Amino acid sequence: MVHQIISWIVNTVGHIGYPGILVLMFLESSFFPFPSEVVIPPAGYLASQGRMNLPLVVLFGLLGSLSGALFNYWISLMLGRPFFQHYGRYLLISEKALSRVDRFFERHGHISTFIGRLLPGIRQYISLPAGMARMNLPLFVISTLLGAGLWVLVLALAGYLVGYNQELLRLYLHKITWAMVGFSVFLTIVYMAWRHSRGRSTGGRST
Repeated sequence: MVHQIISWIVNTVGHIGYPGILVLMFLESSFFPFPSEVVIPPAGYLASQGRMNLPLVVLFGLLGSLSGALFNYWISLMLGRPFFQHYGRYLLISEKALSRVDRFFERHGHISTFIGRLLPGIRQYISLPAGMARMNLPLFVISTLLGAGLWVLVLALAGYLVGYNQELLRLYLHKITWAMVGFSVFLTIVYMAWRHSRGRSTGGRST
């Protein structure tokens, strides 16, 4: 069954081409549960066969990811905060909690968005709190491009190098996912240490 689905995706992407990658990655980055792991590696495989171009695969995958992220950002910006302001008390979400979200993304939105794009189960939804907090849009776009770009590049290279061997590809994707989680934890620790050091340094100058 899985092999048939992968074969269908390979054939579909090969037939539709780069716009197909963009559309599927838009879906992956918005509300639809369509994993990028079944979109980009097949496209990378097609690039290894000379049927697609690897840099264009990465580019259109990145554009699709950004488009989906901006869609979620816009939906959350338009509907999220007004909804929680009106009905949040019924969900035990206070105005104070919303203000904390705003302050958090004002201070840490860039690193949260970047790291969120690397983590399974989070990358599709990190745009929602960013939109609700009205995170600076250029900063949101840059952070999304960096995080999504790294993820798409890794997936494309995996498909390009491993090819159509589904068992081997699954093994590599499993290792890649845990490597991304480990990298995200490391990056979070480094960022927190930097913020702590910067805060102490700023406090020392002010005394």
